[in-house]
Amino acid sequence: MSDVNFIASTDVLVLGGGLAGSQLTQSLREEKFAGSITLVCDEKIAPYHRPPLSKAYLAGSIKEQNLSIRDLRHYDLRGIQPLLDTHAVKVNRQDKSVVLCNGRTIHYDKLVFATGARNRHLLPRGSETEIYYLRTLHDAQALKTRVECANSVTIIGAGFLGLEVAHSIREKGIEVTVIEKADRVLARTSSDAVSRAMHDLHAAAGIRIICGQGINGVRTEAGYTSIELESGETVSSEFIVACIGVVPNTELATSAGLTVDNGIVVNSQLQASDPSVYALGDCALFPSSFDTYHRIESVQNAIDQAKFLAGHLTGKTDHSGYLATPWFWSDQGVRLQIVGLPSRAEKFETRGDVPANRFSIYGFKNNQLVSVESIGRPSDHMAARKILAASSPFTPEMLPPSTGQSVSHASASDQSRSSEP
Repeated sequence: MSDVNFIASTDVLVLGGGLAGSQLTQSLREEKFAGSITLVCDEKIAPYHRPPLSKAYLAGSIKEQNLSIRDLRHYDLRGIQPLLDTHAVKVNRQDKSVVLCNGRTIHYDKLVFATGARNRHLLPRGSETEIYYLRTLHDAQALKTRVECANSVTIIGAGFLGLEVAHSIREKGIEVTVIEKADRVLARTSSDAVSRAMHDLHAAAGIRIICGQGINGVRTEAGYTSIELESGETVSSEFIVACIGVVPNTELATSAGLTVDNGIVVNSQLQASDPSVYALGDCALFPSSFDTYHRIESVQNAIDQAKFLAGHLTGKTDHSGYLATPWFWSDQGVRLQIVGLPSRAEKFETRGDVPANRFSIYGFKNNQLVSVESIGRPSDHMAARKILAASSPFTPEMLPPSTGQSVSHASASDQSRSSEP
């Protein structure tokens, strides 16, 4: 294994040990794929669940050993070879081989990019004293240790991750300030009504939220940070957590000559511009059912694309392509569940009890249901997933009578074009 001249071959070579890559190896075996499978993992440990890092792990209610998706014995029993603490440095598409960081070369029949994404950084690397990020278990360990001796923190970014981290840290009695460049929290993912509800929930818990403010400058030193806002106000705290989005890991694909555009561009079969190469998960830009391309960062997308691709590679998938309806969830003191993309909607209708945080927002385009956001209404979410997955006609007139506030308001896509700072 340590011989740099050793040349191996595998039928399916998966680059990336996140959920998408791990699920693909599992799904291939479930589809009775009998060929060899190799899974290349950056980290030193077996693939693990990332969503709990900002919630249960940071809160201290789940231990590291309980994060694993599957233990190493699982892969061994199924004839899957995981290569830990390893990454690819070069892809030679002509001879269908990959060079690893340890000098080994692996030949493949099919190559799958599941390389995920990495955090977007606030400052140049090496100048980020007291600035933390959250993507990997190593990140979470460092942040958890810092939180244990903290009195105040500033979180930059009010997307799902930023607000989950804010909630988890505030639960420990720490002073929390959230800064968001857009004019509302969750601007990229949610309707205005859901943004207001989540803003009010966190504000009631004692979190200070500043929206509509970019950052002019950041000063950091051990135990102290200072952020100058566009308004001239200075926000100070002991440390910063930057939750400002991610960048897809596409450099290897670019150097291999694959088509890349904010993700590795794939067709409806998740096939890249080389017929022997595929991509899935956070790094893949794929065609959607509504004539646009998307790159979706979610557990559902990773799992569903992995299952689809396993079926495709074993000849068992419908050739119509990957058309799964996206859905998401976020735990922030209440559970927010979303199916579809609210940014597509032209108008919204509310059903339920908004003040009690038990309501759903139904989004419509061309008088047809395209999204549902639910807080404290899991049955609405499950029903909406079935409706949208079946492409069943569903108009505003088919909604149940309003038992609380019922409103129609402007499209989320019109309310804000801003993304996280």
